[in-house]
Amino acid sequence: MAEQVLFASASRTATSSSPVVNGNRCKALVVVIDVTAITATPSVVFTVEVVDSLSGKFPAVLTSAAVTATGTTVLTIGQGVTAVANVSSGQAVPENVRVTATHGDADAITYTVSCHKIR
Repeated sequence: MAEQVLFASASRTATSSSPVVNGNRCKALVVVIDVTAITATPSVVFTVEVVDSLSGKFPAVLTSAAVTATGTTVLTIGQGVTAVANVSSGQAVPENVRVTATHGDADAITYTVSCHKIR
């Protein structure tokens, strides 16, 4: 299993996207979101997106429920994985993906996001 840090621990208030992750030859991709601090009432939705270099678009593969509190959220993509809304997708891992954190307001939230490639 290979791990890649997508967002290092920091307090954030604005939407941003991670670097591209190469999912080629992975059986599954596990994205771990760890929220360690919040200010007021933040709301962030994390989306795993396919990087489509031909169209320049980023269609969603899996979208989390809104994250509003401290704790850990895990998103899993992989063929044979049981699909559960906002948690997992049973489709094959795309060749290139990124994670976008969409902030619903300007309240601060501190989190890390890592990606684990299961071969």
